[in-house]
Amino acid sequence: MSATVKSGEAVEPEAGNGRAAGARRVRAVRTRGGLSVRLDVRATAVGLLLLAVALAAAVALIGSGDYPMTPSEVLAALTGGGDPGQQYIVHDLRLPRVLVGLLVGVAFGISGAVFQTVSRNPLGSPDVLGFSQGSSVGALAAIVYFQADAFGVAAGAVVGGVGTGIAIFLLAWKRGIHGYRFVLVGIGAGAMLYAMVLFLMTKANIVEATRATTWMTGSLNGRGWDQVELLAGVCAVLVPLLLFFGRPLRMLEMGDDAAYALGVRVDRVRIVVLLTAVVLVAAATAAAGPISFVALTAPQLARRLTLPRWLKGGGNRGGAPMPGPNLVLSGLMGAVLLVAADWASQQLFGADQLPVGVLTGVLGGGYLLWLLATERKAGRV
Repeated sequence: MSATVKSGEAVEPEAGNGRAAGARRVRAVRTRGGLSVRLDVRATAVGLLLLAVALAAAVALIGSGDYPMTPSEVLAALTGGGDPGQQYIVHDLRLPRVLVGLLVGVAFGISGAVFQTVSRNPLGSPDVLGFSQGSSVGALAAIVYFQADAFGVAAGAVVGGVGTGIAIFLLAWKRGIHGYRFVLVGIGAGAMLYAMVLFLMTKANIVEATRATTWMTGSLNGRGWDQVELLAGVCAVLVPLLLFFGRPLRMLEMGDDAAYALGVRVDRVRIVVLLTAVVLVAAATAAAGPISFVALTAPQLARRLTLPRWLKGGGNRGGAPMPGPNLVLSGLMGAVLLVAADWASQQLFGADQLPVGVLTGVLGGGYLLWLLATERKAGRV
């Protein structure tokens, strides 16, 4: 592939189209130690924009509530200023909720991008493939049979999600894990697990059923520093591991044969990234409940923001996968979606505040219908 280099920049044509209008501008950044990094200018700009929007939404969410605060007051309290009452409200009541929302959004967004890349299917997300339902079964079993506290419910959700992931891998394995078989097995497992959720609800008393229903809806209410520390620790370990596999994941999108030819150990990469993403989803679900459709929509929206113009104009009608996996952008988009949805659920419905999972479910369901319609029109489903 040819490239024209000038002043540290390269204009690189996208595969399948050499027009300048479809070119992707790449900048090479070199350090004094000899390390060279290639940055996609458009993706970098989109990432910075998403980061700014996520932080702005976080400040707005911290400032909302029964005791409203202006952005300047929020920033002052975050930096040690403001009166003691404002510092208590920000640091002890609202900041943990917002941090959990940001971390859960990042976890769902990155894991959704991994699942969609490995399955090479836009429907390949944890809530569609049954992993969220597995976490729900684990959490409900802890509530109904063990009357578990918050930590026990979180542990049950993690065990249920990881166990579901292992079971789906074993059922879908046939000389490796392949896209459509993985998706079909996951959808079938999700239906069976949802039936188990209904069964567990019938075994619960009124108090347990109320608690289980609240958890299953997906909410950030009452989240504290314990959830922040646990989820931050999980993300600090697993997110860098997934980012390390970003290049092999990009090669997997070209097909197994091409990835093998480029030196990628396909089966090993698939197993490692899928297991890591399952644990990340389970930890996020344990912290906030099975918030639906964030993992489905965040990677798709992130990819569309970085699409070259020739793909936006219909150059992808042949069914080729869109450039990705865009793990960082997917995580940032997930954080934006979840924090913005939580803010909207507080502001748009007055005293009847909705759990954030209800709003993401309504909006994500509409997006799923639109996605199915476009995929059917393109002849891919």
